[in-house]
Amino acid sequence: MPIKVGDPVPAATFKQLSANGIANIDTATLLKGRKVVLFGLPGAYTPVCSANHLPGFVAKADDLKAKGIDDIACISVNDPFVMQAWGKQHGADGKVTMLSDADGAFTRAIGLSLDLPEYGLNGRSERYSMVVENGVVKTINVEKTVLDHGVSSAANCMLHT
Repeated sequence: MPIKVGDPVPAATFKQLSANGIANIDTATLLKGRKVVLFGLPGAYTPVCSANHLPGFVAKADDLKAKGIDDIACISVNDPFVMQAWGKQHGADGKVTMLSDADGAFTRAIGLSLDLPEYGLNGRSERYSMVVENGVVKTINVEKTVLDHGVSSAANCMLHT
């Protein structure tokens, strides 16, 4: 069953490539006492994710942070090397935290796992965004299809922050 408003975000550990190598980022550290936008997508370098979803959050990062958001995190079932390179390509540094859900454990735990065999993408993520306050989901928006990007967009997040 997919995660919903009022649910606590499940414990999970993401991978992130840093100057010191690969770091583990756990949900408790990321979310405790903070207001965070988490957004998930099917894959780095995929068309809608690269043309709309990630760029929208990069463009709106300062506006979201001005509304009290402490961090904006992009989560994808990709490796941390790909996530870092993709983030750099889109100017995410300092704006959007790029997190690798390398084995898809977090995506499965929140009930938003998806297979897209026609695109060669299996064990990936639905396209979504959520506002999490102190580890509890305050809003969540999941697209009807992964080709859509309206309800999970940064612009829509601005309305619910």
